[in-house]
Amino acid sequence: MTAKPIESCAMLLSSAALVVSALFTPLVAPVAAQESESESASVREMAIGEPDAPVTVIEYASFTCPHCATSHKTVFPELKRAYVDTGKVRFVYREVYFDRPGLWASLVARCGDGAHFFDIVDRIYSTQAEWTAVDDPASMVAGLREIGLSFGLTEPQLESCISDQQKAEALVQWFRDNARADEISSTPSFVINGEKFSNMPFETLSAEIDSRLPDQQQP
Repeated sequence: MTAKPIESCAMLLSSAALVVSALFTPLVAPVAAQESESESASVREMAIGEPDAPVTVIEYASFTCPHCATSHKTVFPELKRAYVDTGKVRFVYREVYFDRPGLWASLVARCGDGAHFFDIVDRIYSTQAEWTAVDDPASMVAGLREIGLSFGLTEPQLESCISDQQKAEALVQWFRDNARADEISSTPSFVINGEKFSNMPFETLSAEIDSRLPDQQQP
């Protein structure tokens, strides 16, 4: 019997530009231009694990993709426990933007100094079915604000982050540059030491990582 393939969310790279163009109207008004850099090169890479780990795993995922939420619930905890926490893998998380809610979620997760980024990501995915279920954008943003507030971010911080059009534009350009370079067409996708893979269960991911570990670190 043929195993059922692991499903992914299809990605249309050309639609990314529309995300920012529709981001702030009519929900919120853009703030005045800030002096901080807006180029995609200024976007902070969100990573955990030893910087010199022998294997680097990059995940491309969308906060509004249900298959990404499933992967984050079933694959990421095992990956972190077995490989990141043991110094074998440096894990990099790169957001993909299908829509405005995904970008809002990213702006909330990155708000402040980013100290709670991965904790906020966990909460965004675990409550995805709740904050994406509302009908109007304002209620969706309110749900994301509540997540940010629960991790100590303040209302003024969140207002500034969600209204930061420069940051939004930089994030979308950063995403497009990375997705083109790695030829990403669906989420979640993984790039392991430069080689791309589509969505997969932990057992398959583990085997790919093990094959790239030095002999002394292999199981």
